[in-house]
Amino acid sequence: MGAVALLYFRYRNLLGSKAVSVAVTPNGYADAVYDNKFVMPEERTMSFADFVDIIEKKTHSPGVFYIQKQCSNLTEEFPELMGDVEDHIPWMSEALGKRPDAVNFWLGESAAITSLHKDHYENLYCVISGEKHFILHPPSDRPFIPYEMYQPATYKVNEDGTFEVIDGEPSDKVPWIPVDPLEPDLSLYPAYGETRPLHVTVKAGEMLYLPSLWFHHVRQSHGCIAVNYWYDMEYDIKYHYFQLLDSLTKAAGNS
Repeated sequence: MGAVALLYFRYRNLLGSKAVSVAVTPNGYADAVYDNKFVMPEERTMSFADFVDIIEKKTHSPGVFYIQKQCSNLTEEFPELMGDVEDHIPWMSEALGKRPDAVNFWLGESAAITSLHKDHYENLYCVISGEKHFILHPPSDRPFIPYEMYQPATYKVNEDGTFEVIDGEPSDKVPWIPVDPLEPDLSLYPAYGETRPLHVTVKAGEMLYLPSLWFHHVRQSHGCIAVNYWYDMEYDIKYHYFQLLDSLTKAAGNS
């Protein structure tokens, strides 16, 4: 039995019939622009064993499945796994003078993709099995990265397995990045061609430090297991530098 299969076997024994939160989309893109809307996944509750059967292709269900719920889902939803990982990264906690605000657990299909975005956290991303593929942009690329406002919506799976998009409140528009770094439409977003993205692969046993306010797009190998640690960022000169860039970019776009 391979290392990944052993992990799944262990997790299935630990979690088994436990109900877990799973994001389900038709195309693998959760929290992303689709059909000129910002569409979030259907949040489905299912047993962990049923989820692993889908990942291992023992059963078929329409859509792409991904355990990606944040807000410290490892400590809140999967405390049984805390014996396998640290609840913080000691050297990072010492350097920042604080413990992580959240520890998140990620497991999903290779079709599950995280669209380009940024976070207000210092992020340590640890791959346990498989690989994660990051496309990174430093904050200085902000003038070339487009933002637009989108109507929020959510995917809903019908009984026949088809997906529909349910609109949210139109007044609660969401700012999001419409460009896909894998296939950027430079006719629509020519400025994006001025960026110089970094391509990073993080393999099992490796850790990536992703600074706050860095833009990132993430893909993964099938069944990749990862844990990341979010430390609250300091609202210091780095934050104010980004705010200046953001304000200048918006002003230039409105002129």
